[in-house]
Amino acid sequence: MTETAVLPQRTPQEPSASPRKGGLLAGLLRTARPRQWVKNILVVAAPAAAGQLFSRHSLTQLALVFVLFTACAAAVYLVNDARDAEADRAHPTKRHRPVAAGQVPVPVAYAVGGCLGLLAPAAAAWLCSPAVAALLTAYLGMQLAYCVSLKHVLVVDLAVVTTGFLMRAMIGGLALGIPLSRWFLITTGFGALFMVSAKRYSEAVQMAGNAGATRALLTEYTTGYLRFVWQLAAGVAVLGYCLWAMEEGGVPHTSVLPWRQLSMVAFILAVLRYAVFADRGTAGEPEDVVLRDRALALIGLVWVAMYGLAVANW
Repeated sequence: MTETAVLPQRTPQEPSASPRKGGLLAGLLRTARPRQWVKNILVVAAPAAAGQLFSRHSLTQLALVFVLFTACAAAVYLVNDARDAEADRAHPTKRHRPVAAGQVPVPVAYAVGGCLGLLAPAAAAWLCSPAVAALLTAYLGMQLAYCVSLKHVLVVDLAVVTTGFLMRAMIGGLALGIPLSRWFLITTGFGALFMVSAKRYSEAVQMAGNAGATRALLTEYTTGYLRFVWQLAAGVAVLGYCLWAMEEGGVPHTSVLPWRQLSMVAFILAVLRYAVFADRGTAGEPEDVVLRDRALALIGLVWVAMYGLAVANW
């Protein structure tokens, strides 16, 4: 009886034995979530807003900060997947993750994640500045705490994910010694909260009472509450951006048009367009929403062009 019970468990693992050996590096790369790396482009936000983006020193520092933040994020993903391996195996989608599927052994995921988590802040202290190293260390500590317990705490989970986006936007300014405007921080923070809560709202709508299909915490949020959060965050983000754009409104400019103030139109249109998907319950990963919707991508390009003209004073 014991042998017949054990043999069926071993049999399905045999075909995957060789792919696991040959695919360890590929599995580690997949666990590091390459699709999520686009979020780290936020490191250029503060330097771009300050018009300090295109010097050789700035580009070098920003490229380095991008790599270091990506390493920290990868460390968190590796530790998170190693910790949740057993639970992920019971999930219809997450069971295909490399750690849960056995392509990456749990001890290897912990080891690689730990090495990245130690090396990235150390490299930042050596190659950038103590402030950058401190921010990366704080990011790692916060995200690891999120993996362990904070993701199960109502509201705090939203705040932690939002703060992760805000840290990405701050680190570029810290690396280059650029003072961060209070309106920049408000706009970025609440803009991130808008997208995070819109994603959670969409997940809550799509799960439609199926508690096992997605985050367990969503069963404790109501869709009405999550709708309130993303609507509130969208309003504060728009207000913060308008105050940011008008901050220099009284200063004479030599450009053809007041591009900084006109960019408010594109920003508001982008928020309204994104809110369409949030309202429908189809706002998934922010990068997917932006890249898959041509109208939203076009509005974004118009905003970038307007703000670029404002920075260049054309």
